[in-house]
Amino acid sequence: MVNFETDPCSFSDITKIRTKSIHFDWNVDFSLKQVRGSAELTCDVLEESLCAFILDTRELDVQKVLIDGKKMKFSFGEAGQNGKTEALGKPLIIDLPDEPPRKGEDLIVKIFYNTTEKCSALQWLNKEQTAGGKHPYMFSQCEAIHARSLFPCQDSPGVKFRYTAKVSVAASLVALMSANLQDEKTERTDIINRFYFSQNIPISSYLVAIACGKLESRKIGPRSRVWSEKELVEKAAFEFSQTEEFIMTGESLLGPYVWGKYDILVLPPSFPYGGMENPCLTFVSPALLAGDKSLAYVVAHEIAHSWTGNLVTNVNWEHFWLNEGHTRFVERKIVEKIYDKPTAELLAIIGWTGKVHSFMVKVVFFDFNKEHDYTKLVIQNDGFVDPDESFSRIPYEKGFALLYHLQSLLGVSKFEAYIEKFSYGALDTQEWKDFLFEHFSASEKDNAILNTVDWDGWFNGTGMPPVPKPQFDTSLQDVCTALAKKWRAGYATPSANDISSFNSAQLKEFLDQLVADSSFSPDQIQQMSVIYKRISESQNSEVRFRWIRLGLQSRFKPAIDDAFAMFTEQVN
Repeated sequence: MVNFETDPCSFSDITKIRTKSIHFDWNVDFSLKQVRGSAELTCDVLEESLCAFILDTRELDVQKVLIDGKKMKFSFGEAGQNGKTEALGKPLIIDLPDEPPRKGEDLIVKIFYNTTEKCSALQWLNKEQTAGGKHPYMFSQCEAIHARSLFPCQDSPGVKFRYTAKVSVAASLVALMSANLQDEKTERTDIINRFYFSQNIPISSYLVAIACGKLESRKIGPRSRVWSEKELVEKAAFEFSQTEEFIMTGESLLGPYVWGKYDILVLPPSFPYGGMENPCLTFVSPALLAGDKSLAYVVAHEIAHSWTGNLVTNVNWEHFWLNEGHTRFVERKIVEKIYDKPTAELLAIIGWTGKVHSFMVKVVFFDFNKEHDYTKLVIQNDGFVDPDESFSRIPYEKGFALLYHLQSLLGVSKFEAYIEKFSYGALDTQEWKDFLFEHFSASEKDNAILNTVDWDGWFNGTGMPPVPKPQFDTSLQDVCTALAKKWRAGYATPSANDISSFNSAQLKEFLDQLVADSSFSPDQIQQMSVIYKRISESQNSEVRFRWIRLGLQSRFKPAIDDAFAMFTEQVN
């Protein structure tokens, strides 16, 4: 199993004490924009004669700490101590009793605290920022290291714990968490509602999630509901009606879905991601509500995380590709089974092209060029950098490329076999590689093939993968290329039939190819907008964004209003 070493992005030493369960007792206070209450941690003691227990926190107001019902002294270390970035917050140092628990015994620590206005994990929306306009809304986003601003914890993905929770909210509101809602325990009064949750599968701190608002749900499958404000709930139920098919396809690839329910929460537009794989309750952006299910496949990615990322997790953020590369690989297998192989391959082509674009993007603090360290699969995070700064499409697409390359060498073997061995735990890249060799050890041929792989180039090399671009099925891309070529040559007889058979991935690819050539006139874009209404009137956010971008770079004035409209919708 994983070698538990101190995470460079955590102050807690998980070789000495490790959390195994947490009980939350929270009150959600919209008037103060606070979560108030307590977190009770039950931990394994791994060493003898300990004098202190250190947890990660950031901008928490801690009032009291109890061990065995007795108040304990506590203090905070300096922000950024030991040269670490202030994004890591401050270590909460809890004195242990004179006779601390012995090795192998439980340590139970109850911490009473409030979140503060600087809690980076929570976003509070006024009623005017919601679809209904009558009730406020709150939601969390704890990945990568924001959980420490919501509750004191060992904020490392290598620490996995079960949790239960009691959440009290105003009587008009509903609370949801990344756990199974215990409906039979729900208490409702004229003043307050209390909801109870249980997560029986060990998860990492970044997967603890909460949302609270005026929410309704619709059943979309035997183990799934979609949640949102009532203004969007019917549209969301239609959009994600294939969810059970995605789950069953994931099970056919990876084994049983162990989490109980799989619900989807459609958040307000200010949610900053397409989706977040919170167990039992995937968070998604309303930007996925295209009206034609053309972005529903994004849920395939979040469902795949139920195994790759949630059930088996990267031990720390240096090995993030293990989560996202494997999930992208499984996502496209699901797409291939539900749709077809050419569609899955086109998405892979778009992803490969996206890696090239990533090396050209100007990021806030640095040029993310092909020599940058964050273009490696395995990055080095010495604690001076917030892991959010290293996130990009690289771990997704370069990780996928490695797995696709291995599949091309070894055949359609189930690389996902590592899920069975490492379920409920965490691993690093070396452990994954060692397992791969072990898994194929019975075949001398396969073992010899694995020894030809440039592992160092893949894991530690910057820039593009150390192999040529794979021989993807380009049949769906080819028709996009042919049409784009006609437009570059001054297409005289365009027709709506040109794109009538295109799927949403082809529309994206066609527009990407046009965006790569900025020599179009406003008149050409006007002509295109009239003839290709599937594009110009599309509610698919990926298509819409590319259409606006093409219009702006072609100086097509209506694109300015379209861009402003899309921007204001998203910032809410």
